[in-house]
Amino acid sequence: MATGSRPAEEQWNAIIRCDSDYDGQFFYAVQSTGIFCRPSCKSRPPKREHVRIFATCTEAIDGNFRPCKRCKPADVHSPDQEWIQRITDYIHRHCHEALTLDVLATVSHGSPYHLHRTFKRIQGRTPLEYIQDVRMDRARQLLADSGKTVADIGREVGLENSAYFITLFKKKTGLTPSSYRKLHDNSGT
Repeated sequence: MATGSRPAEEQWNAIIRCDSDYDGQFFYAVQSTGIFCRPSCKSRPPKREHVRIFATCTEAIDGNFRPCKRCKPADVHSPDQEWIQRITDYIHRHCHEALTLDVLATVSHGSPYHLHRTFKRIQGRTPLEYIQDVRMDRARQLLADSGKTVADIGREVGLENSAYFITLFKKKTGLTPSSYRKLHDNSGT
């Protein structure tokens, strides 16, 4: 597809039908308004002779068109970002369970390799690092707000092995769980 080309018949039909199946495949710009949209935009159909087709938002912007305020084509999230968001939501809901890369790949219908690589690219850390951070945040909250034992808190955040929980907590926070609790109790917060 040439940048700024006239719409092919299939593209024109998608624009007229406001067909969301074509969202992300191309964007259309209207020369008379200076605006570009997704194919699914519910705005009034433009005249075909005023329409130009672009492969990406960047191309449309570079062609001096601005994003539509109705369909917000520049706010498109990639499928990978949405997939990783679903995985991070799952991690937050199930951090107390045994979570491995294989478990996450199974529940998210992906391969462990692709999940690991995509997760790290989008989140800036591996799934394991993310899980550990979520667990340690929850552990800090429980240490500050409950009288539960360190072993009970470890189990509640999904780390059955107390020694591993204490070691990981110290690695992430610089304090043992008991020291963290004492510091929090003495601070008066």
